[in-house]
Amino acid sequence: MSKTIQVYITGGTFDKDYNFITGELFFKDTHLPKMFERGRCNLDIDVKTLMMMDSLEMTDSDREIIKHNCERTDRTRILITHGTDTLVQTAELLAKADVSDKTIVLTGAMVPYAFGTSSDGFFNLGAALAFVQSLPRGVYVCMNGRYFNWNNVEKNRQTGYFQEL
Repeated sequence: MSKTIQVYITGGTFDKDYNFITGELFFKDTHLPKMFERGRCNLDIDVKTLMMMDSLEMTDSDREIIKHNCERTDRTRILITHGTDTLVQTAELLAKADVSDKTIVLTGAMVPYAFGTSSDGFFNLGAALAFVQSLPRGVYVCMNGRYFNWNNVEKNRQTGYFQEL
């Protein structure tokens, strides 16, 4: 059994950049390789970009791409970076897929990594890496240093934190 952690990138606030002229957020390239290097991560990681999009724009077809990749990989530990607005919806789809032999952790950020020290992305990525290695098989959401079972979590839009139902 491979100890390699499969990392799937789907975009979300995690990977947004800031246009200093227009003030808009946009996607260019993923920040994850830079984040792993900065964090001095020495885990065996395979990073694959599936898409770069805001999760509010994600369709059922996009979620099927994520599901297909999770089902297809022989890796048993999968970390997915995802936009926080529909992260729980994707987690539900994965929990109902043929992935019962895997530990899947979805994480995101409320503030883009490109914003520097005000971003929670770096912290969430580190916590997700720890949880994907230590949790039993199943589908989880990791935010703010905590993990949640996929079917017992929601995003509190007033506080900006994920919480148990």
